[in-house]
Amino acid sequence: MSAATYAVRPASSRQLAGTGTLLRFALRRDRVMVPVWVAVNALMVLSMPNTLKGLYGTPDERADLVGRMATNSSLRAMVGPVFGDSLGALTAWRSGVYAGALAAVVGLLVVVRHTRDEEESGRQELVASGTVGRRASLTAALLAAAVANGVLALLVTAGLAGHGAAGALAFGLGIAGVGMVFATMAAIVAQLTESARLARGLTAAVLGAAFVLRAAGDSATDDGSSPLTWASPLGWLENLRAFAGERWWVLGLFAGAVLAQGAVAYALAGRRDLGMSFLPSRPGPAAGRLGGAGALAWRLQRGGVLGWSIGFLLAGLVYGSLADGAADLVGDNEGAREIFQRMGGQSGLTDAFLAAMVGILGLVAALYIVASVLRLHGEETSGRAEPVLAGAVGRLRWAAGHLAVAFGGAVLLMLLAGAGLALGHGERAGPILGACLAQVPAVWVIGGIAVLLYGLVPGAAMGAWGVAGAVLLIGWVGPALDVPRAVLDLSPFGHLPKLPGGEMAWAPVLVLTGLAVGLTAVGLAGLRRRDLTT
Repeated sequence: MSAATYAVRPASSRQLAGTGTLLRFALRRDRVMVPVWVAVNALMVLSMPNTLKGLYGTPDERADLVGRMATNSSLRAMVGPVFGDSLGALTAWRSGVYAGALAAVVGLLVVVRHTRDEEESGRQELVASGTVGRRASLTAALLAAAVANGVLALLVTAGLAGHGAAGALAFGLGIAGVGMVFATMAAIVAQLTESARLARGLTAAVLGAAFVLRAAGDSATDDGSSPLTWASPLGWLENLRAFAGERWWVLGLFAGAVLAQGAVAYALAGRRDLGMSFLPSRPGPAAGRLGGAGALAWRLQRGGVLGWSIGFLLAGLVYGSLADGAADLVGDNEGAREIFQRMGGQSGLTDAFLAAMVGILGLVAALYIVASVLRLHGEETSGRAEPVLAGAVGRLRWAAGHLAVAFGGAVLLMLLAGAGLALGHGERAGPILGACLAQVPAVWVIGGIAVLLYGLVPGAAMGAWGVAGAVLLIGWVGPALDVPRAVLDLSPFGHLPKLPGGEMAWAPVLVLTGLAVGLTAVGLAGLRRRDLTT
């Protein structure tokens, strides 16, 4: 496009010039991370009908489940109320909250990555120097999030259509709606803040608040009618009532929120300079307060560690309080008992439930360690690592500071999760804390893989998210589907002892710890020898 042609185009068209090219570039950059997470989310949802059919195969068993949920406020807080006894309705109940939350995470990550991350790294300034409209990058980021959520909605709708086309369509659109609500919210926060890290953290905090509001509302009522539930987009998803007399008008809430937030984001994007923000950033610490590379790494990552720590403590409290309620809900259902035992071992049902929850928290901790390790990649690609390494700081010393936060933070998270489980359950702090610490070597292996990819093949470093997503899928869905042991063994978590309740096995713990050390050492050796990314 010539400069003269660009000049005579309407102002609204000039604002969006280059959107298509930027969208293709965004989709190409996300060709690994986004498909993996969409697949994980879709498979989690689509595996649920067969799982539920094996657990509650008769109408009487499903009706009994619905009756028990009506009186179990703690489990309603975790997964929401159930509005019907069909397999479709139970699928929407069991997977809706978590599918919506995963869609929200993908939406906020995609938008922040292609807006504030690009500005922070300086790449957006180069792009904007060409014939690219002022709002093109924001539009491309939102469209990339829409593509991811649209594909997820199509997969869910097609996969569940056999249980009712209307319910499948409503459920798919509802999950995508949650994703787009948080994508547009991230677009607003990206205009307000000067840091991509802060933008992600604030949007994730809003997602956490939405989960808490929904949980508080659902624990108080068994029909989703609480004002607290309606204050959360996750509550809108459950009140859509897919497969249980769909409330199509609820989709208007999603559409209205997306349009309103999108309009605010576009207005803010047109009123600020490139690289600037509406909320001023705080000045750095006074001279002398950062005594080394480790202190700098802690300064950069302490906000994330704090947020994850609070989340794990609260999750532990919630899951611990549910242990006895889960035993009441399972009752005499042998299928449900077998799933808990595959996840948590052959001990008593309460111990098996606690072991299963410990395993889930370990899987989530793997997401933390990947994010923390890849902070090295972000510092390098943004150019902030070069001034540090230009001084009397070697690469290994610089990396060691961030890895100490990543690997040590994983230990802290599991300790806090154990403390929360023990407090919520009300007894046996020692065995529960030991069970949580037994998950750490597997978490470290995932962190070691992230270090390996970053050190040897920095261009493929984001593939660590794919590894974490695959491990999450195996650990979350595998036991419910009774997949072969060989598949479960692909995850490092599949080799750990099932604690509390089971017997401690030191061999796999030591082997996984050694594997994590080896992967990390090879990755650091690669970092020491290669050129920095420019």
